[in-house]
Amino acid sequence: ILPIFVSRRITGPILQLTKISKRMAELDFDAKYTSGGSNEIGVLGENFNRMSERLEQTISNLKEANYKLQKDIEQKEKRENMRSEFLGNVSHELKTPIALIQGYAEGVNDDPESREFYCEVIMDEAGKMNRMVKNLLALNQLEFGEDDVQFERFDITSLISGVLQSLDILIEQKEAQVIFRHKNPVYVGADEFKVEQVVRNYVNNALNHIDGEKVIEIKITQENDMAKITVFNTGTPIPEEDLPHIWEKFYKVDKARTREYGGNGIGLSIVKAIMDSFGKGYGAINHTNGVEFWFELDMK
Repeated sequence: ILPIFVSRRITGPILQLTKISKRMAELDFDAKYTSGGSNEIGVLGENFNRMSERLEQTISNLKEANYKLQKDIEQKEKRENMRSEFLGNVSHELKTPIALIQGYAEGVNDDPESREFYCEVIMDEAGKMNRMVKNLLALNQLEFGEDDVQFERFDITSLISGVLQSLDILIEQKEAQVIFRHKNPVYVGADEFKVEQVVRNYVNNALNHIDGEKVIEIKITQENDMAKITVFNTGTPIPEEDLPHIWEKFYKVDKARTREYGGNGIGLSIVKAIMDSFGKGYGAINHTNGVEFWFELDMK
């Protein structure tokens, strides 16, 4: 009995160390040596425990470094793809205004009587190019996270009223009837400047596509600590096959009409980038008599 007891006292810890080494080989570092003892096997067990902890920490650090490296590679590839796409799209978008500017600039010298008209066209096209470049720079900063988001508490009702007031002349020119009946303050938490960009883009988009009864209706609804802002305009619904693509850069459902009002297919891309940076929902819904755009913000 005594030899069996002594044998088990010796072989038990060794068997435990064997099992631990197998689990460590399979990258399982939860197993620890627990038999104790102050002899050589006990010291070896404690060394196994320390080695297991260090290996676990080292592998964790390697995984983290590998993840960061993978992200850097993906970001680099994304930047390169976006750079190629950007150059191609910008080149295409700038062809028409540059050609118009060049043609009308030549006409200034040929026909003095039409000089004022030619100059107006040149200024208009130059203004479109300037707006497009500014929008592209803003979108580029948003997409690469280089534009800081400043979260603050503000009244979305007051913000919408301010945007509508600033667009009063354009609304009058379009002969649009804008309905915004909400008067009570609704406090939300977000970047106020960027939310203003979203509202302004939605309202401008509605004005550019308004038709039929020429009504634009803006609403704020509150549910489950969320404020949902909707901008509806009467007109032709967006073809269902185009709905998923309207948030893409330079995408135009009606190219002729977009060109007519000076659009370049960037406004809704900016909305997407801003709302993605907030981590909040947004979208567009077709109705029989028009289109409704919406976005959500946390109430504060």
